[in-house]
Amino acid sequence: MKKSIVINCFIALLLVIASSCKDNKSFTISGTVTNPGSLKKVYLYQADSSGSAGGGLSMVDSTNLSENGKFTFKRQTPYANLYDIKVGENIFDLIAKNGNDIEFSTNLQDSTHTYNATGSEDADKMKEFNRINNVYNTRIKKIVDEYRDKSQKLGRPSDSLVNVYRPMIMKEVGQQSEEVLKFAETNVNSLVGFYALTGLEPTRYEQQMVAYADKIKDNFKDNPDVQRFLRHIKEIAPLSVGHKAPDFTTSGLDGKPVKLSDYKGKYVLVDFWASWCAPCRAENPNVVKQYNIFKSKGLNILGISLDVDKRLWEQAIKKDGLTWNHASDLKNFNGPTEVLYHIEAIPSNFMIDPQGTIIAKNITGADLEEFLNKTFNKAQL
Repeated sequence: MKKSIVINCFIALLLVIASSCKDNKSFTISGTVTNPGSLKKVYLYQADSSGSAGGGLSMVDSTNLSENGKFTFKRQTPYANLYDIKVGENIFDLIAKNGNDIEFSTNLQDSTHTYNATGSEDADKMKEFNRINNVYNTRIKKIVDEYRDKSQKLGRPSDSLVNVYRPMIMKEVGQQSEEVLKFAETNVNSLVGFYALTGLEPTRYEQQMVAYADKIKDNFKDNPDVQRFLRHIKEIAPLSVGHKAPDFTTSGLDGKPVKLSDYKGKYVLVDFWASWCAPCRAENPNVVKQYNIFKSKGLNILGISLDVDKRLWEQAIKKDGLTWNHASDLKNFNGPTEVLYHIEAIPSNFMIDPQGTIIAKNITGADLEEFLNKTFNKAQL
C-alpha cells in the first residue's frame, strides 16, 4: 500500500514538472502528410484581425515537407484563433492557442479529405464540424458532377437541366446550413461554434445570429473576430425582425419627398435594388407576379433604387414593368436611406406590417410567395 502511494506521488511529481516545462508562450503544430506526391511545401494561414465582420485569412508561415512527409510550425498568438493548414489544394481547420502541442496528420490520397488533430481542446469539435461539411460537400459535388456530365453530353447549356439540378443543390445547401446552425448553437462556448456560425449566409440567418451574439457576449473577449462580430450585430439588431422600422425621407421619381411613414397602417415591402444589379433584375419578374396577386389584398411595395443615373433607373422600371411606387437618394450605397438601413448588398428587402414592425427580411423567390400567402391569408381571417 505504501509503495503504491510513493509511485503515485512520483508520477504526479513528473506531471507537474512536465507541465512547468511546457512552453505556454507559443503553440506548435507537428504534422505528417502521407502520400504527398510531389508536394514540397505546407502553408499556415490565420484568421485576420483586421477588416470587416468575418475577417478573412492571411498567410503567416510556410515550411518545407521533409522526405518522410513531416513538417512543424511554431507560432505565438495573443488569443485563441482559427488557423488553416494548406496542403496542396486541401485546407484543414484548427483552433490553436499558446501552450497547445497539436499533432496533425492527413493522407492526400483520401478523397474525403479526412484528417486527425489532437492537442487542442477544440480539436474534437473541429473534427465534428468538418465531418458535417464533408458529408454535404460530397453530396453537392456528386450532383454538380452529374449535371456537368449531362451538359457535356448535350454539348450546350440547358435551362431544363439547370431547373432540375439547381433545386437539388439548394436543398443540400439548405440542409447543410441547418446542420451547421445546430452545431454552432450547441457549441456556444467554443470558437469552433463561432466560426461555424459566421460562415452562414448572414441575410438568411440574421435572427439566429442576433440571438447567438447575446449568448456569447461574455465569451472570447480577447478575440478580435468575435468582438467585431458583436459590434456588427449591435449595429444591425435594431433592424432585425421584430423591431420597428426606422422612418426615412427620400425623393420620388417626380422629385417630391417620399416617407416610410406614408405607409403607416399598411403592409409595405421596402425593396432595395438597382438597374445595374443583375440578381435584382432577375428577381423582379417574381416580385411583379406577387404584387399582381396580393396588391388587392393589401400589399404595397416601395422600391428604393441605388442607382446614380436617373435615366437608367427609369428605363429599368419601365422595362421590368415595376408598377409600384419608387424613390431613390441616387447615391449608390452611400445614400442616407441605405446607410440608415445598413444596406451592404442588394437585392435586399424589408417587409413591414401596419404597425411599422419589420416582420421579414430578404425574402425572394418561392420564400416571398410562401410568406405573402401566409401573411395575407392570416390577415383576412
